[in-house]
Amino acid sequence: MTDSQRLALVTGATGYIGGRLVPRLLEAGFAVRVFVRAPEKLRDVPWAASVDVAVGDLGDPESIAAAVEGVDVFYYLVHSMGGKKNFEDTELESAKNVATAVAAAGVKRIVYLGGLHPTEGALSPHLRSREAVGRILLDSGVPTAALQAGVVIGSGSTSFEMIRHLTDVLPYMPAPKWVRNFIQPIAVRDVLYYLVKAADLPADVNRTFDIGGPDVLRYGQMMNGYALEAGLKQRPIAALPVLTPWLASQWVNLVTPIPRALAMPIIASLQFDCVTHEHDIRDFVPDPDGGLTHYRRAVRLALEKERAGEVETSWQDAFVDGAVSDPLPSDPDWAGHTVFLDVKERTTSARVEDLWRVIEGIGGQNGWYSFPLAWAVRGWMDKLVGGVGLRRGRRSATRLNTGDALDFWRVEQIDRGQFLRLRAEMRVPGRAWLEMRARATDDGGSVYDQRAIFFPRGLGGRLYWFAILPFHGIIFNGMANRITATAAAAENTGAAAA
Repeated sequence: MTDSQRLALVTGATGYIGGRLVPRLLEAGFAVRVFVRAPEKLRDVPWAASVDVAVGDLGDPESIAAAVEGVDVFYYLVHSMGGKKNFEDTELESAKNVATAVAAAGVKRIVYLGGLHPTEGALSPHLRSREAVGRILLDSGVPTAALQAGVVIGSGSTSFEMIRHLTDVLPYMPAPKWVRNFIQPIAVRDVLYYLVKAADLPADVNRTFDIGGPDVLRYGQMMNGYALEAGLKQRPIAALPVLTPWLASQWVNLVTPIPRALAMPIIASLQFDCVTHEHDIRDFVPDPDGGLTHYRRAVRLALEKERAGEVETSWQDAFVDGAVSDPLPSDPDWAGHTVFLDVKERTTSARVEDLWRVIEGIGGQNGWYSFPLAWAVRGWMDKLVGGVGLRRGRRSATRLNTGDALDFWRVEQIDRGQFLRLRAEMRVPGRAWLEMRARATDDGGSVYDQRAIFFPRGLGGRLYWFAILPFHGIIFNGMANRITATAAAAENTGAAAA
């Protein structure tokens, strides 16, 4: 960091917006510090070596105070998207902790990303919480720009993926009456543009700004706009007054990969017209070169990114409410725990490189190499109880990084070329992991090691393990056999081509 550089601290750097903002701040000449709870999730991001990492939690005032030392601009990009009943209290406490810390540290500017909301009437809990957080920051004594955005359209955004999957799956759209409400979507590139520019607002600016794209559309028009860009026929849409927000979130949970906990706050916000009431940001920040991005172009760009496998960040990376977040304890600490294991080992003529390629490509479109129906049924069962299900997929078809979502797993550890550990995020009565390892042999072949680990919770966890035990011989044996066979086939194909 040079004397002339300003230091920006970004919260939510492992999230959808924060993960994209950091490299753009670096490009704009900022020194960047990120404030994270799990620094291991940053290990594989391309900008990790260019930022300072502060570890802590917004619920811990001491860690915030240490992180904001010397900071010029504080980016508040953290929101709870889960279903915990006390999330409003948690968010208010976090905002108060930040307000106290930044004021004491002499931070010059707060930039907060909230949500568009009506100026009158009752708000949904999530919109109410976002509005309250913004108010706390505005009253902190530190000049604050509270940017209020509606539906964000970009590759991997929750709103875009919800529109995409609803339109892709359903040739006829029975939908809630809010499909007739007016929405002002904004492209993620324009959100990022405003976030970067907000750091340069005059010191006397302390207010909210509505930000939105150039198009005001009904939600149904957005779905059919997506259909046209995706080469699909436009979908007939029937607005049904009986679909309450709760029922609609169940519907979205079942027919799309979006879990109920993420769908609910979006759907709740769509009960109102979601449009800007002012565009005063233009008095301080000019439109980006070429103007703000129209909705159809934002969809086109998102589709191009996804087809090219160039999705920077994704809704898949969001924390899943209720999912296990603790890492696997080291082996010596297993003493005293009840633990069930399923261990498989296979030797193959495949080179270790070919075996690893299959391991790292597992899940998503490639599947799990055994009994697809059983995996699909387990995914639907998870969806029915509000879990993420199997259709969450993966961000890249060929590469995994620490912290990536992978169907109903999360990449907890990856030592590229040799070891992969996945932590289960499906709803289970306990904690579960799946490990896969590739080892080279002296004769040029390799060994595949596979280990399923389950820490049961109470009697229900033990009964669960023994209930699924008969399927393990099919599922886990099949996985080990087909993974090594696929690797061997790839090795033989390469040898034949040579």
